[in-house]
Amino acid sequence: MSLAHKTTDDLVRIAAAGGGFILTASHKTTDDLVRIAAAAKMSGAKVTLTGLNHKTTDDLVRIGAAGKGCVVLEG
Repeated sequence: MSLAHKTTDDLVRIAAAGGGFILTASHKTTDDLVRIAAAAKMSGAKVTLTGLNHKTTDDLVRIGAAGKGCVVLEG
């Protein structure tokens, strides 16, 4: 099952519960990814976001800042 088809609310709930995952995030908005990253930070979950080649540096900075070390960003 691909997590890419889960809603952002579902992914936030999973991350907030401490569940780590790898997500192909190419179809998620920056705001959605910031929410997921912030939830990971709160629980300490490790989340890897892939497919971010189309995001600007400013977008990646926002996502990374929200995750505070709990989020890995990949191209």
